[in-house]
Amino acid sequence: MASTDRTIMNPILHEFHDSVTAGHLSEDTTLERVKTCSWWPNWKKDVEEYCQTCERCQKENRATEKKFGMMIQIQEPKSP
Repeated sequence: MASTDRTIMNPILHEFHDSVTAGHLSEDTTLERVKTCSWWPNWKKDVEEYCQTCERCQKENRATEKKFGMMIQIQEPKSP
């Protein structure tokens, strides 16, 4: 399918990224899935943008979490 209509593209992106069977997987996986049955101008950019702005992915992906700091040794208390 080739289209530039957002009303068609958004459901496709949803199906290949957000649906229960898609599982909010990576941009690369979503790109691979979309290219099996769809094409439109700048489709790769649209898929990347869709995945990068996915609210659930932003909240739950470990890659978007802040990194832990360096561990330091804590001084043992001298009295209770």
